[in-house]
This record gives sequence, C-alpha cells and structure tokens, in this order.
Amino acid sequence: MAQGQRTNRKVIPAASAAMDSFKWETASELGVQVPQGGYMGDLPSRVNGAIGGNMVKKMIAAYEQSLAQGNKPPTPQVTNQTTTP
Repeated sequence: MAQGQRTNRKVIPAASAAMDSFKWETASELGVQVPQGGYMGDLPSRVNGAIGGNMVKKMIAAYEQSLAQGNKPPTPQVTNQTTTP
C-alpha cells in the first residue's frame, strides 16, 4: 500500500468499538450477511460501499436532527496525523 493511503484512522480512537457495532448494524439493515468473524474483505466493493454510504447518511441525519432540536454536537479537534513508513 502506498504511504499516502494510510489515512483511514478514527479521529477519536475510543469510538472504534462503537463504529464497528454501527457498521454491523447498518449491514444488517441492508440485508448483508456478515461472515463469521466479521471479516468483510471478501464482499464486493459495491456492498461495502453501500454499507459505508448508509453509515454516512445516518450520521448526517443524526447531526441534522440534533441541530433541529437546538443542540450543536461537539466538534472533535482534529490533529495533523502523520504516518511513518
């Protein structure tokens, strides 16, 4: 993998378990059968893209809902994360 492609890191590392749970929940809602052990690398990219796209839609909807209720969720402080080979 090229060095510039290692950017798939959680902004808040403590949210990793919650994001995995969210991924399985979204896959289940779409009717995708997650293989035993949770490895999804054998699924077609179209299926994985649908899961990720629906996750983003749900996150945006939740943010919009909180704004409509007058609550502004906190914005995480993003630091410049550099990768080392």
